Order: sequence, then C-alpha cells, then structure tokens
Amino acid sequence: MKLSHAEAAQHLKNLHGWTLDGDAIRKQFAFADFVAAVAFVNRLMPEAEASDHHPDILINYRRVTLTYSTHSEGGLTVKDFDAAAMADRTAKL
Repeated sequence: MKLSHAEAAQHLKNLHGWTLDGDAIRKQFAFADFVAAVAFVNRLMPEAEASDHHPDILINYRRVTLTYSTHSEGGLTVKDFDAAAMADRTAKL
C-alpha cells in the first residue's frame, strides 16, 4: 500500500543519508574504486531478487546511487524503506 507523504517522512527518520525525492527515496554511496562499487551492487542482488523489489541503480565510477519506489503502487511503500535499510547493511560488508 502506498504511503502518504507524512508516513514516508516518518519512515525516512529511521534511515541515514536517504532523501525523499517525490515518490522515491535516494542515496548515493561512495566506495574506494569502481571494483568496490560494482561489488556492492552484486551484493544487493540476492536480497533484491528474493524480495522481488529492485532499485534503480546508477554507477558513476566509485559512486553508486540507489533509488527506490514501488512502481506498481505509484509511490513509496514499506518495501522501499526495508530495501533501503538492507542496502545500508550491505554497504557495510
């Protein structure tokens, strides 16, 4: 179920470094180099596949920008915030 703007803002308080961008949340991660950035994306894949919830991914050399939104619901859902928390945990590995 799509979250209201107020509900999304409340969920965002539980995340570090994520920003609300319309009907999506976004964060840029920085790594030592391109290899580490791609390795991070590869570590995201199993859980994204298992949950059938995939981010939009932009890789710029050592930076990876993830954007989450539940397209089927037309905006943000709890799945997006759960996926963002998973991405934060994965970035620390």
